[in-house]
Amino acid sequence: MKSQRISALAAVGAMAIGLGVQQNAAAEDPNSVSANIGAVSNYMWRGQTQTDNGPAIQGGVDYAHASGFSAGTWVSNVDFGAGDETNYELDLYAGFGGAINDDLSYALKLIYYAYPDGRDLDFSELGASATYKWVTAGIDYTFYGQADDARGVLDDEANYIEGDLYYHASVDLDLPYELGLSIRGGYYDFRYNDGGNDYAHWGLSLSREAGDFGTFSLNYDQVGRDTYDEDPKIWVGWLKSF
Repeated sequence: MKSQRISALAAVGAMAIGLGVQQNAAAEDPNSVSANIGAVSNYMWRGQTQTDNGPAIQGGVDYAHASGFSAGTWVSNVDFGAGDETNYELDLYAGFGGAINDDLSYALKLIYYAYPDGRDLDFSELGASATYKWVTAGIDYTFYGQADDARGVLDDEANYIEGDLYYHASVDLDLPYELGLSIRGGYYDFRYNDGGNDYAHWGLSLSREAGDFGTFSLNYDQVGRDTYDEDPKIWVGWLKSF
């Protein structure tokens, strides 16, 4: 298969960095700022490795307002394999969300995935999702991609262009012994190549908070199309928020 240069906002399995609202009703100040740092044995995004199956160090800063608005930035090292000199990813994002009732909430997001030392890799998405109790479903639409300029010239860079769609859903459950279980799946519908590059993926994460030591997770991801790397990916993650 041709090399797929996939970028990411990056969730650490069940310890995903939120793009939606981070409200704190008890706080007197409507503004809040938080930071996070994490490490993973394999940086996975939408079922595919972003580090050539190697480890990554990641971190970000987030701002949230009681109105439902949030914004932030996040960075990680990346490795897209031999012949590609891209070393890191820098994401910029903003969002708005809120609760409709005790069981139903929504989130809207805008994100720019940047690869400052890469070539024609940057792209932007608009996304919307809804959460009912423990189930979340959403869709992301790529409205800009630098790779669009390379389409028809460099076929392996033709994904992540205007018109790409990503559908996703997850179930998040609280288990005994302060464990969390996240079951997830997604489908990438690429505009390029008449479905020849489209794929589905699935995975799950088992996580546990460890107080001041952060949150640890054991994760599994797999792609369901033989033109991609179908080997199951088992990886571990750690995330600490401040």
